[in-house]
Amino acid sequence: MAVSIDRVYQKVLALANKEQRGYITPQEFNLFAHQAQIEIFEQYFYDVNQWTRQHGNDSTYSDMLTNLQEKIDLFNAYKKNANVIDDYGNIDIDDIGDLHRIGSVIVKYSGEPTFVVAEPQTWKENLVYSNSPLTRYNKKRPVYLRHENSLGKKIMQIRPYPSKSIFNLNSNTYSYTDIAQVYYTRKPMPPNWGYVVVNDKALYNSTTSTNFELHPSEESELVYRILALAGVAIEKPQLVQTAAGLVTAQIQQEKQ
Repeated sequence: MAVSIDRVYQKVLALANKEQRGYITPQEFNLFAHQAQIEIFEQYFYDVNQWTRQHGNDSTYSDMLTNLQEKIDLFNAYKKNANVIDDYGNIDIDDIGDLHRIGSVIVKYSGEPTFVVAEPQTWKENLVYSNSPLTRYNKKRPVYLRHENSLGKKIMQIRPYPSKSIFNLNSNTYSYTDIAQVYYTRKPMPPNWGYVVVNDKALYNSTTSTNFELHPSEESELVYRILALAGVAIEKPQLVQTAAGLVTAQIQQEKQ
Protein backbone atom coordinates (compact mmCIF):
# COMPACT_ATOMS: atom_id res chain seq x y z
CA MET A 1 0.00 0.00 0.00
CA ALA A 2 1.79 3.09 -1.25
CA VAL A 3 1.50 6.11 -3.52
CA SER A 4 3.42 5.92 -6.80
CA ILE A 5 6.20 8.51 -6.88
CA ASP A 6 6.12 8.58 -10.68
CA ARG A 7 2.37 9.15 -10.87
CA VAL A 8 2.63 12.07 -8.46
CA TYR A 9 5.55 13.56 -10.40
CA GLN A 10 3.70 13.36 -13.70
CA LYS A 11 0.64 15.04 -12.19
CA VAL A 12 2.78 17.80 -10.72
CA LEU A 13 4.39 18.45 -14.10
CA ALA A 14 1.06 18.42 -15.89
CA LEU A 15 -0.67 20.74 -13.44
CA ALA A 16 2.27 23.13 -13.56
CA ASN A 17 1.90 23.27 -17.37
CA LYS A 18 5.50 22.27 -17.90
CA GLU A 19 6.51 20.17 -20.85
CA GLN A 20 10.16 19.94 -19.89
CA ARG A 21 11.30 18.41 -16.62
CA GLY A 22 14.03 21.04 -16.31
CA TYR A 23 11.51 23.47 -14.85
CA ILE A 24 10.96 21.18 -11.88
CA THR A 25 14.02 18.99 -11.81
CA PRO A 26 14.00 15.52 -10.24
CA GLN A 27 16.31 16.81 -7.49
CA GLU A 28 13.90 19.62 -6.67
CA PHE A 29 10.90 17.31 -6.86
CA ASN A 30 12.49 14.82 -4.44
CA LEU A 31 13.13 17.60 -1.92
CA PHE A 32 9.56 18.88 -2.23
CA ALA A 33 8.18 15.33 -2.06
CA HIS A 34 10.00 14.62 1.19
CA GLN A 35 8.79 17.87 2.74
CA ALA A 36 5.19 17.28 1.65
CA GLN A 37 5.17 13.73 3.01
CA ILE A 38 6.52 14.85 6.40
CA GLU A 39 3.96 17.65 6.65
CA ILE A 40 1.05 15.31 5.95
CA PHE A 41 2.41 12.63 8.28
CA GLU A 42 2.93 15.05 11.17
CA GLN A 43 -0.55 16.48 10.72
CA TYR A 44 -2.04 13.05 11.50
CA PHE A 45 -1.19 13.41 15.18
CA TYR A 46 -2.75 16.86 15.49
CA ASP A 47 -5.86 15.61 13.69
CA VAL A 48 -6.16 12.64 16.04
CA ASN A 49 -6.15 15.06 18.97
CA GLN A 50 -8.89 17.13 17.32
CA TRP A 51 -11.14 14.21 16.38
CA THR A 52 -10.72 12.54 19.77
CA ARG A 53 -12.58 15.51 21.26
CA GLN A 54 -15.51 15.06 18.90
CA HIS A 55 -18.19 12.41 18.66
CA GLY A 56 -17.49 9.69 16.14
CA ASN A 57 -19.97 7.48 14.34
CA ASP A 58 -20.63 3.81 13.78
CA SER A 59 -19.78 3.84 10.08
CA THR A 60 -16.86 1.66 9.07
CA TYR A 61 -15.64 3.98 6.35
CA SER A 62 -16.51 7.52 7.44
CA ASP A 63 -15.39 7.67 11.07
CA MET A 64 -12.47 10.10 10.88
CA LEU A 65 -10.68 8.86 13.99
CA THR A 66 -10.72 5.30 12.66
CA ASN A 67 -9.45 6.48 9.27
CA LEU A 68 -6.62 8.47 10.85
CA GLN A 69 -5.59 5.55 13.01
CA GLU A 70 -5.49 3.34 9.93
CA LYS A 71 -3.09 5.79 8.28
CA ILE A 72 -0.83 5.92 11.35
CA ASP A 73 -0.92 2.15 11.84
CA LEU A 74 1.04 1.78 8.59
CA PHE A 75 4.06 3.10 10.49
CA ASN A 76 3.78 1.15 13.73
CA ALA A 77 6.88 -0.89 14.51
CA TYR A 78 8.80 -2.38 17.39
CA LYS A 79 12.39 -3.08 18.31
CA LYS A 80 13.11 -6.24 20.20
CA ASN A 81 15.64 -6.42 23.01
CA ALA A 82 16.50 -2.72 23.19
CA ASN A 83 20.14 -2.14 24.13
CA VAL A 84 20.96 -1.48 27.79
CA ILE A 85 24.01 0.77 27.82
CA ASP A 86 24.94 1.33 31.48
CA ASP A 87 24.54 0.16 35.06
CA TYR A 88 21.45 2.30 35.57
CA GLY A 89 19.47 0.33 33.03
CA ASN A 90 19.35 3.15 30.50
CA ILE A 91 18.19 2.19 27.02
CA ASP A 92 19.65 4.11 24.09
CA ILE A 93 16.82 4.89 21.71
CA ASP A 94 18.97 6.91 19.33
CA ASP A 95 20.00 3.65 17.69
CA ILE A 96 16.39 3.29 16.54
CA GLY A 97 17.12 5.41 13.50
CA ASP A 98 13.54 5.64 12.21
CA LEU A 99 11.95 6.47 15.60
CA HIS A 100 9.30 9.19 15.42
CA ARG A 101 7.20 8.69 18.57
CA ILE A 102 7.37 6.15 21.36
CA GLY A 103 4.17 4.19 21.69
CA SER A 104 4.82 1.68 24.48
CA VAL A 105 7.76 0.34 26.46
CA ILE A 106 7.36 -3.19 27.80
CA VAL A 107 9.69 -4.83 30.28
CA LYS A 108 10.19 -8.43 31.37
CA TYR A 109 12.04 -8.86 34.64
CA SER A 110 14.04 -11.90 35.60
CA GLY A 111 11.82 -14.43 37.33
CA GLU A 112 8.61 -12.81 36.10
CA PRO A 113 6.45 -14.86 33.70
CA THR A 114 5.29 -12.16 31.28
CA PHE A 115 6.06 -8.76 29.81
CA VAL A 116 4.54 -5.74 31.55
CA VAL A 117 3.76 -2.37 29.99
CA ALA A 118 5.80 0.41 31.63
CA GLU A 119 3.98 3.66 32.36
CA PRO A 120 5.64 6.87 31.12
CA GLN A 121 6.46 9.41 33.83
CA THR A 122 8.17 12.77 34.05
CA TRP A 123 11.07 13.25 36.43
CA LYS A 124 8.84 15.33 38.70
CA GLU A 125 6.16 12.65 38.79
CA ASN A 126 8.77 10.01 39.51
CA LEU A 127 10.14 11.97 42.47
CA VAL A 128 6.66 12.42 43.92
CA TYR A 129 5.23 8.95 43.31
CA SER A 130 8.35 7.01 44.30
CA ASN A 131 8.08 8.34 47.87
CA SER A 132 4.79 6.56 48.50
CA PRO A 133 4.52 2.78 48.86
CA LEU A 134 1.12 2.93 47.16
CA THR A 135 2.30 4.72 44.01
CA ARG A 136 5.94 3.63 43.87
CA TYR A 137 6.97 1.61 40.84
CA ASN A 138 7.57 -2.12 41.13
CA LYS A 139 8.04 -5.11 38.84
CA LYS A 140 4.28 -5.52 38.51
CA ARG A 141 3.84 -1.84 37.61
CA PRO A 142 7.07 -0.49 36.12
CA VAL A 143 7.53 3.04 34.80
CA TYR A 144 9.99 4.67 32.46
CA LEU A 145 11.53 8.12 32.11
CA ARG A 146 12.77 9.76 28.94
CA HIS A 147 15.83 11.97 29.16
CA GLU A 148 18.92 13.17 27.34
CA ASN A 149 22.38 12.02 28.40
CA SER A 150 25.20 14.40 27.54
CA LEU A 151 28.06 12.17 28.71
CA GLY A 152 30.34 11.63 25.72
CA LYS A 153 27.62 12.42 23.20
CA LYS A 154 24.08 13.64 23.32
CA ILE A 155 21.78 10.66 23.07
CA MET A 156 18.16 10.19 23.94
CA GLN A 157 17.54 7.46 26.48
CA ILE A 158 14.70 5.84 28.35
CA ARG A 159 15.22 4.41 31.81
CA PRO A 160 12.82 1.78 33.19
CA TYR A 161 12.18 1.58 36.93
CA PRO A 162 12.83 -0.67 38.76
CA SER A 163 16.28 -0.74 37.19
CA LYS A 164 16.88 -3.53 34.73
CA SER A 165 20.32 -4.27 36.13
CA ILE A 166 20.87 -6.84 38.84
CA PHE A 167 24.02 -6.63 40.95
CA ASN A 168 25.89 -9.90 41.40
CA LEU A 169 27.65 -9.92 44.78
CA ASN A 170 29.84 -12.89 43.85
CA SER A 171 31.36 -11.33 40.74
CA ASN A 172 30.91 -7.72 41.82
CA THR A 173 29.38 -6.92 38.41
CA TYR A 174 26.05 -6.03 36.90
CA SER A 175 24.22 -8.55 34.76
CA TYR A 176 21.43 -7.60 32.41
CA THR A 177 19.01 -10.48 32.61
CA ASP A 178 15.88 -8.51 31.80
CA ILE A 179 14.37 -7.65 28.44
CA ALA A 180 12.88 -4.39 27.21
CA GLN A 181 11.05 -3.79 23.96
CA VAL A 182 10.08 -0.47 22.46
CA TYR A 183 6.93 -0.20 20.35
CA TYR A 184 6.95 3.01 18.36
CA THR A 185 5.73 4.93 15.35
CA ARG A 186 8.46 5.16 12.75
CA LYS A 187 9.17 7.97 10.32
CA PRO A 188 8.22 7.39 6.67
CA MET A 189 11.14 6.68 4.36
CA PRO A 190 12.14 9.64 2.15
CA PRO A 191 10.53 9.28 -1.29
CA ASN A 192 12.78 9.31 -4.32
CA TRP A 193 12.05 9.65 -8.03
CA GLY A 194 14.94 7.69 -9.51
CA TYR A 195 15.97 8.30 -13.08
CA VAL A 196 18.49 7.68 -15.85
CA VAL A 197 19.57 10.32 -18.34
CA VAL A 198 18.89 9.45 -22.00
CA ASN A 199 19.49 12.07 -24.70
CA ASP A 200 19.79 14.73 -22.01
CA LYS A 201 16.39 13.82 -20.59
CA ALA A 202 15.64 12.26 -17.22
CA LEU A 203 13.64 9.05 -17.62
CA TYR A 204 11.95 7.27 -14.74
CA ASN A 205 13.86 4.33 -13.24
CA SER A 206 11.68 2.20 -10.98
CA THR A 207 14.62 0.17 -9.62
CA THR A 208 16.17 3.20 -7.92
CA SER A 209 12.90 4.86 -6.90
CA THR A 210 11.15 4.89 -3.55
CA ASN A 211 7.39 5.43 -3.48
CA PHE A 212 5.57 7.50 -0.89
CA GLU A 213 4.68 5.40 2.14
CA LEU A 214 1.53 7.33 2.96
CA HIS A 215 -1.96 5.92 2.60
CA PRO A 216 -3.20 5.94 -1.04
CA SER A 217 -5.90 8.46 -0.11
CA GLU A 218 -3.17 11.09 0.35
CA GLU A 219 -2.17 11.19 -3.32
CA SER A 220 -4.13 14.35 -4.15
CA GLU A 221 -2.83 16.27 -1.15
CA LEU A 222 0.72 15.24 -1.99
CA VAL A 223 0.30 16.67 -5.48
CA TYR A 224 -1.14 19.94 -4.16
CA ARG A 225 1.52 20.43 -1.51
CA ILE A 226 4.36 19.68 -3.92
CA LEU A 227 2.84 22.09 -6.42
CA ALA A 228 2.81 24.84 -3.80
CA LEU A 229 6.47 24.24 -2.94
CA ALA A 230 7.41 24.08 -6.61
CA GLY A 231 5.60 27.35 -7.25
CA VAL A 232 7.84 29.07 -4.74
CA ALA A 233 10.96 27.59 -6.34
CA ILE A 234 10.06 28.60 -9.90
CA GLU A 235 8.63 31.96 -8.78
CA LYS A 236 5.06 31.32 -9.86
CA PRO A 237 2.85 33.02 -7.21
CA GLN A 238 -0.31 32.01 -9.05
CA LEU A 239 0.69 28.36 -8.85
CA VAL A 240 1.35 28.72 -5.13
CA GLN A 241 -2.06 30.30 -4.56
CA THR A 242 -3.87 27.69 -6.63
CA ALA A 243 -2.15 24.77 -4.91
CA ALA A 244 -2.67 26.27 -1.45
CA GLY A 245 -6.36 26.74 -2.26
CA LEU A 246 -6.67 23.10 -3.31
CA VAL A 247 -5.00 21.93 -0.09
CA THR A 248 -7.30 24.12 2.01
CA ALA A 249 -10.39 22.88 0.17
CA GLN A 250 -9.43 19.26 0.73
CA ILE A 251 -8.71 19.81 4.43
CA GLN A 252 -12.05 21.56 4.90
CA GLN A 253 -13.83 18.68 3.18
CA GLU A 254 -12.15 16.18 5.54
CA LYS A 255 -13.06 18.18 8.65
CA GLN A 256 -16.68 18.97 7.87
